[in-house]
Amino acid sequence: MQNKISFKEKVGYGLGDAASSIFWKIFSVYLMFFYTDVYGLAPAVVGTMFLITRVWDSFFDIIVGIIADRTKTRWGKFRPYLLWVAVPFGLIGVLTFYTPDFDEKGKIIYAYITYSLMMMIYSLINVPYASLLGVLSSDRKERNILSSYRMFFAFGGSLFALWLIEPLVNHFGGSLKSELGWLGMMVFFGVITTICFWLSFLLTNERIKPIEQKVNLKEDLKDLWKNKPLWILLGAGIGTLIFNSIRDGSAVYYFKYFIGGNESYTFTLFSEHFVMTTTTLYLVLGQAANLVGVVIATPIANKIGKKNTFMIATFIIAILSVLFYFFEKNDVLLIMIFQVVISICAGCIFPLIWSMYADSADYSEWKTGRRATGLIFSASSMSQKIGWTIGGAGTGWLLGYYGFKANVAQSLLAQNGILLMMSILPAIAAIIALLCILFYPLDEKRLQIIEDQLAGRRE
Repeated sequence: MQNKISFKEKVGYGLGDAASSIFWKIFSVYLMFFYTDVYGLAPAVVGTMFLITRVWDSFFDIIVGIIADRTKTRWGKFRPYLLWVAVPFGLIGVLTFYTPDFDEKGKIIYAYITYSLMMMIYSLINVPYASLLGVLSSDRKERNILSSYRMFFAFGGSLFALWLIEPLVNHFGGSLKSELGWLGMMVFFGVITTICFWLSFLLTNERIKPIEQKVNLKEDLKDLWKNKPLWILLGAGIGTLIFNSIRDGSAVYYFKYFIGGNESYTFTLFSEHFVMTTTTLYLVLGQAANLVGVVIATPIANKIGKKNTFMIATFIIAILSVLFYFFEKNDVLLIMIFQVVISICAGCIFPLIWSMYADSADYSEWKTGRRATGLIFSASSMSQKIGWTIGGAGTGWLLGYYGFKANVAQSLLAQNGILLMMSILPAIAAIIALLCILFYPLDEKRLQIIEDQLAGRRE
C-alpha cells in the first residue's frame, strides 16, 4: 500500500515541474530573442555563451546528484532542496532579464554571470526534484502516472507562461522591445515559481528507502558507467531536447522575420487588457497539444509498452517536421495544424522518458545491489542540458551563419535558414533519438521481474 500515491501528492509533485517549466520555456523560447533584439548582443555571441555556461552546468548536475544522494534531513534526501532553493531560483531568474546600463563588454560579462548562476540554481532544485520520482513509489505503473502528472503540470506551466509572456511584457513596458516589460514579466513569474516549489515540498513524501549500503562515490560512478539502459536513454533524451530547443528557439524569429504580418488579438484578464500575437497563439496551441499527449501517453504505454510508444511518437514528429519545410508563408492554418499534431506526439515522449529513467535506477539496484537515485537522475538532467546546449548554441550560431540582423528585414538566405531550423534540423534530431531508443533493452516483462525481485530484497 505504501506505493499508492494520493491525488494530493500527485498534484504536489506536478507543481514542482510547473515551476521549473515556466522558467525553462521562457529561456528556451525567448531568451535568445531577448539577448539579440532587446539586450543588444550578436546572435553568435549569445550562442557561444549558451555553449560555455550550459556545458559547465551539465557537469554541475552530476555534482548536485552526488550531494543530494548524501543529504540526510528529517524531510528526506531530495525534498529539502525544494524548500531551500525556491527563493534564489526566482530571484536569479529576474536578474537574468535585467538590462544594466553597461557598455557592450559589460553587458556580455553581466549576461555570462547571471545566466551561469541561473543554470546552477536550476540544477540545485531540478535534479533533486527529478530524483523524487525514484523514491515516491517503487511501482512502475504508479511511476507512469506520477510522470504523467509531472509532465501535465510541466506543459501546463509552459502553456500558462507562453500565454502570458508577451502580453505581460507589453503590459509592463508597452512593447516587446521594453527592458522594463521583460523585468516586470519575470518578477510576476518568479513569485509564482517560488510558491509552486514550496507547495511541492509540503505535499510530497519520500517513502521508498534503498537497501542499506556504504556511501562510495567510486562504486556509484562505476555502476553508472555499466548502466546500459541509462546511456541509451541519455542519447534519446539529448536527441529529443535538441529537437525541442531548436524549434522553440527559432519560433519567434520564424513568425517575426519569415512569416511576417504578426497579427494581434486583445483579451481581458483580471480587468486588464492584454495583447496576444500569432506567435503566442502558435506557442500556446503547441503547449495545449503537449498536454493532450501527456494525458494519452500512460494508457497507450500500458497497452503497447513505453519503448514502442516512444518510437512511434518520435517517428511521427520526424516525418511531420520534414513536411513543415514545404509550407508557404500564407499557409498559417496548416502551420498551426502541424504544430498541434507534432506537439501531441512530443507530449507523449517526455513523461515516458522520465519514467524510464526511474526504471533504469531500479535496473542498476537490481544488477549491482546498490542504488544512487540522485546520481542517475542528475545524469538524465545532464543529458537534457547537453541537448538544450547544442540546440540553443546551434540556434545562435546558425542565425549568425545565415546572416541574421536584429530588427531589420532579413535576406533570403537568413529566411531559409530560419525555416530549416523549424523543420529539417529538428527532424534530424528526432531521427537520432529514434535510432537510440531502438536498442533500449527494458521491456515490460523484464521490468516486472526486476520490480518483483527488488520488492523481495527490500522486505
